[in-house]
Amino acid sequence: MRERADARSNGGAPVSRTDAGRSGSSEGEGLDAHSEVVKVLEQTLNLKPSARAMTADTALLGAIPELDSMAVVSVITSLEERFGFAVADDEIDGSTFASVGSLVEFVERKLSG
Repeated sequence: MRERADARSNGGAPVSRTDAGRSGSSEGEGLDAHSEVVKVLEQTLNLKPSARAMTADTALLGAIPELDSMAVVSVITSLEERFGFAVADDEIDGSTFASVGSLVEFVERKLSG
C-alpha cells in the first residue's frame, strides 16, 4: 500500500494513509479511520467532542442540524485533505452520509484503492 502523509490537518501532525485506514487498531499502532472521521465531523461542524459519542450507528443526514448541504461539501474537502485522496462527484451520494459507519466505510474504500 502506498503511504502518503498530509501535514495540513491534525494540528500539523501528518496522518499516513496506512495509519489512517486502520480499523480497530490498538493504541500506539496509529490512528483508525473511525476516529479520524469523527474528528473531521467535530471540527468541520463545530461540534463539541464530549457532546455526542459518535458510534458507527450514529445518524448524520437529517439527524445533525449542522450537517446541511454546504457542510457536506466542507466535510468532503476536509476528508480529502486529512486522508490525501480525491472524491469525484459521481462517487458520493446521500447514502454515504447516512451514518458515521457509512462515511467511515467510504473513507476506508478510498484508502484501500
